Amino acid sequence: QVQLVESGGGMVQAGGSLRLSCAADGRTFSTYVMGWFRQAPGKEREFVAAISWSGGSTYYADSVKGRFTISRVNAKNTVYLQMNSLKPEDTAVYYCAARNRQFATATTERTDFGSWGQGTQVTVSS
Repeated sequence: QVQLVESGGGMVQAGGSLRLSCAADGRTFSTYVMGWFRQAPGKEREFVAAISWSGGSTYYADSVKGRFTISRVNAKNTVYLQMNSLKPEDTAVYYCAARNRQFATATTERTDFGSWGQGTQVTVSS
């Protein structure tokens, strides 16, 4: 398992931007698929974005495609989520997650991710 710590959440007006960061410990970060999920009050946790262990492939939920960008810097053990053109419906707690299988194929399924951060709140006001 890998320990994950998110940062960068906050409050922003609709149309604004935020960048979330997720720092991981351990030497195996570069071999893990990483993902971002979010959970709004009263709703299920949902997939937002994922990135392959090499960073060569990215995947997005339809609701954020074209507005959010996931990236990673393996040398820094960090994955990012750049969020632009934010909408009130993006308000949620955002979680970073790691698929705890080295060199696994990328996935968008929540149950495939075994390590989770504590979450960071993103609030978008209209």
